[in-house]
Amino acid sequence: MDTHGPVVEASSGLKQPYHLVDPSPWPIVGSVGGFLTVLGIIFVAHYGSYILLTLGLLVVFATMFFWWRDVLRESATPGLHNPVVRLGLRYGMIFFIASEVMFFVSFFWAFFNFALFPENVAGNTALVWPPPGIRTFDPFHFPFLNTMILLLSGTTITWAHHSLIHNDRKNLLLGLGLTILLGMLFTNFQAIEYSDAPFKFTGGVYPSVFFMATGFHGFHVIVGTCFLIVCWLRARAGAFTPERHFGFEAAAWYWHFVDVVWLFLFVCIYWWGAAPEQVAAVP
Repeated sequence: MDTHGPVVEASSGLKQPYHLVDPSPWPIVGSVGGFLTVLGIIFVAHYGSYILLTLGLLVVFATMFFWWRDVLRESATPGLHNPVVRLGLRYGMIFFIASEVMFFVSFFWAFFNFALFPENVAGNTALVWPPPGIRTFDPFHFPFLNTMILLLSGTTITWAHHSLIHNDRKNLLLGLGLTILLGMLFTNFQAIEYSDAPFKFTGGVYPSVFFMATGFHGFHVIVGTCFLIVCWLRARAGAFTPERHFGFEAAAWYWHFVDVVWLFLFVCIYWWGAAPEQVAAVP
């Protein structure tokens, strides 16, 4: 007897328990959006033009909206998201987060390459890191505050998950709402920090690595916040149950990933990589 739910018949005529998705334009559209975003960053760095970057981000966010809409419709169709399919979704999310880990590893690799071998920085005759003339951020100002905010958001999303498992809808919505507000607060403080930055993106190796690493993390916080807003709306509509709530779990996994990456950014780039005078100023 099949315990994996309804079986579907593939075009080959063979019965199997997997959901064969309908043809979708969003993978290729999302890829184009990602390409335009990266190309736009290059144009901002070299020419100061934000046209491609803006267009790329619009395509990315549009892809997120319409692709999530299609997945939600699939999940509401009886028999499509059976246990085998849900297991596949879990593996897919795990592999996605693993790929994101490697994405940030590349930025840390670049940072430590220059920090540990400052002779690789063109024009750095003093052979020090950060290069001469770079005044870094005080790690125990906005960076430390943002660290506390993200750590607190990790506890609120866990509280929301615990409430969902125990079918406590009130605290589920409250925990999710607080996490969303904390994510917005983090983004607000990072924007203030960027506006007061003592260096520009095009100011050399250190500013480029700093803004790429922290900027992409900030982008992930925005995406994660959007993810949580969708979950809050679905939770309010009663779409999650203690037994079936993978959409919420995926958002929680992603948010915890964002938390952990920030801890590494704070310790490695803001604190360990701070200029000596900034470290000496810490009481």
